[in-house]
Amino acid sequence: MFFRRRPKLPAELSDEELLTRYREQGDVADLGVLYERHMTEVFAVCRRYLRPDEDAQDAVMQLFEKLVETLRRHEVGNFGAWLYATARNHCLMQLRSRARAGPDSGPLLLQFPDAADVESAGGAHHQPEADDGAPLEDQLQALEQALTELPDGQRRCLELFYLEKKCYRDIAEATGFDVNLVKSHLQNGKRNLRRHLTSPDALH
Repeated sequence: MFFRRRPKLPAELSDEELLTRYREQGDVADLGVLYERHMTEVFAVCRRYLRPDEDAQDAVMQLFEKLVETLRRHEVGNFGAWLYATARNHCLMQLRSRARAGPDSGPLLLQFPDAADVESAGGAHHQPEADDGAPLEDQLQALEQALTELPDGQRRCLELFYLEKKCYRDIAEATGFDVNLVKSHLQNGKRNLRRHLTSPDALH
């Protein structure tokens, strides 16, 4: 007696298997499960470029709608890396559109204030305006690259404080650092970030 093997549930499949099945069968539920696995990271990418949070959330949903068509036509190797790059490019396109629309189109991005502001902020969070000078996309790319060059502790504290709006105590709980070390990482991270943006060889 032969038993028909049941199809695997989406949650039982790897990213690669879900992509293959989606291209073959076109079931959006498979793509939904795949996207949900990476949604937290995608939202974090969008929040780095778009404010307020509602704009970042909208970008996450818009990106999924684009994937419905794109992934039917294109094969993707490393889905996670491809998705994050796609999310970043989607946000940059929105920022370029806002820049063309003029200064009244809303805040463009979250940038970090001067290093001295970290201590004086006392847990308050800022929404600084973009600096004048270099093209916006160049500023964004430079900022993103500079963040990747920071030591892990400094980068993590900066992201938690400015992107996720955590206070010192919450950061300490999330990282295992004591509060004084959190403050030190924020100050040193800001200082190193500024040095890297102005002189790449000066980061240490």
